[in-house]
Amino acid sequence: MTLDWSPLTTEMSRWRAEGRTIPIWWRDDDAVAVTPELEQLQNLSVITGVPVHLAVIPAGAKSDLATFTAERPNLLPLVHGWSHTNNAPRSEKKAEFSVSLDPEDMARDCKTGLTTMRSLFGDAMWPVFVPPWNRAPDTLISRLADLGFSAISTFKPRNAMHAAPGLQRINTHLDPINWRQDKVLVAGDRLIAQIADQFAARREGRADAEEPYGLLTHHLVHDETIWSFTRDLLSRLCDGPIRLWTARELTPAEGKV
Repeated sequence: MTLDWSPLTTEMSRWRAEGRTIPIWWRDDDAVAVTPELEQLQNLSVITGVPVHLAVIPAGAKSDLATFTAERPNLLPLVHGWSHTNNAPRSEKKAEFSVSLDPEDMARDCKTGLTTMRSLFGDAMWPVFVPPWNRAPDTLISRLADLGFSAISTFKPRNAMHAAPGLQRINTHLDPINWRQDKVLVAGDRLIAQIADQFAARREGRADAEEPYGLLTHHLVHDETIWSFTRDLLSRLCDGPIRLWTARELTPAEGKV
């Protein structure tokens, strides 16, 4: 696969010329156990030097995953809802936490997920809430800080640094998978144009330049084309004017509790 990376290269050159850096982070969803795909993800993280924030499904998380991450500080577990079950009615888009659900039931599941993750992963886990399908209603978001979460991560550029008092929003912005077409890679030129445009929006003040720019992957469904694009993208980003962001940067008031 030969791609024209010049739109991204040109945009990063503009950032470098202005003496600016782009904060970058990587989130990968749906981890539950140690698999060959997870080992491939780990190897790619080591090769590129980019840490991976693993959104772990608490209800399905296995002890071997906790052991695996404890020995690999480049893997940072986050809380991926509770069971990754679609609880939305047919009239709504898929969501584990739907606007039509009882807020108390949702809060209970979130708390259970956080407690389960703490029990399994201990200090290796970071209390960042990643709602399955990147959706959560305001009735739940407003309670997450009180439940013990420091941040929420969904998809698309944020419109404010905080989603609620005491709760940072650290979103993801680029998903290379075409979920509507057999989970293949989105056209590479389209992805390159997207990230170049998103960087330009930040540089020009049309988007929040301080929000860490997030790559979103799903290791369990990657084919070799997706792995290859992810590797090439990370390598090119790391050659640019970036700084790597991790959940360790969350302030004490918005960090571990």
